[in-house]
Amino acid sequence: MVVIGSSLLLSFGIGMLSGGLQHFDDFPARGAVLVPAGIVVSFIAYVIKDADTPWQRIFSPLGVSVLAVAALALFGLRELAASMETAPGGGHSHGTAEEPAADDHAPTASPSTATTPAPTTTSTPKSASTPPPHNDGHSH
Repeated sequence: MVVIGSSLLLSFGIGMLSGGLQHFDDFPARGAVLVPAGIVVSFIAYVIKDADTPWQRIFSPLGVSVLAVAALALFGLRELAASMETAPGGGHSHGTAEEPAADDHAPTASPSTATTPAPTTTSTPKSASTPPPHNDGHSH
């Protein structure tokens, strides 16, 4: 039972570590906490996997070293996250309420066509294969 629990805890720790690193650009403050927490959780899971191993191994010189690395990572990544949040640009934006979403598929009117009415034709209806405009804030 200890092996199953420690394996589950190890997978959570590795998931926290890799997810924090992978999505650090998207959520820097969250990633700054997830990476060191994942290191500590993974180390604890590794130590408790052996039922015969005493809990004192967590606070052994190796355990203290892992805790020191995790603390340094926490403070360093928090500073990096704070500098990223104040930097302009970057990130993955989906648009905001104040900023109307740009429609990349709609034709833009030039100054010469804005004042001249377009000729009307009734012979051919619009094609059904024309994709509808996307107003979801994405601009790809």
